[in-house]
Amino acid sequence: MLRFIRIILPIIVMMVSVLSCPVMALPITTIVPDSLSGEKTKLLNGEVIVALSNLENGVTGVEGQIYIAAPPKKVWEVITDYNNHKNFVPNIIDSGIISDNGTEKVMFEKGKTRMFIFQKEVYIKMKVWGENLTRLCFQQITGDFKVYQGEWLLVDYPQGAGTFLTYKAEVKPDFYAPQFAVRNVQNRDCPLMLSAMKKQAEANNGITSVVE
Repeated sequence: MLRFIRIILPIIVMMVSVLSCPVMALPITTIVPDSLSGEKTKLLNGEVIVALSNLENGVTGVEGQIYIAAPPKKVWEVITDYNNHKNFVPNIIDSGIISDNGTEKVMFEKGKTRMFIFQKEVYIKMKVWGENLTRLCFQQITGDFKVYQGEWLLVDYPQGAGTFLTYKAEVKPDFYAPQFAVRNVQNRDCPLMLSAMKKQAEANNGITSVVE
């Protein structure tokens, strides 16, 4: 019995000692967000990025991106200022709202486009709808295109008090135009449109933009 006590006593003492020690907290792992992509870094440095693609049935895909030093609210106000687009967006001759049911608007734009040495006026009547301050969709109802649809996407960038704005569209004219010519027009006109949105939004936000 005495021998049993001599064996078990050190074990009990050791267990009591371990249980009475304070529990050490595990270190908190902080997930560090990935650094900005190279693409977003280019946008922050003032570049306008445009990507074009050939889709099925002769449709041209367009995606343009720009960074605007203004919050999404200011950017949203500009891209939805349909009655005023003719006053600050290049190549827009006339524009305005036709109807508004509260969730969906019908608007029109009349513009001019240049292909080679020719200039043509185009008309689009389209419906627009979306999610306030984040996404605005558009689709032609009638007009000079077989296909004209897409969306505007706004992503808040709090670190810079600004907005990454993306324009996506699928375009196919309802008149003869080789796809390479449509690509050339979009590659020329998309940066002009995005830069105009940037200039107007930043001006409304009290910032003077320098747009080449």
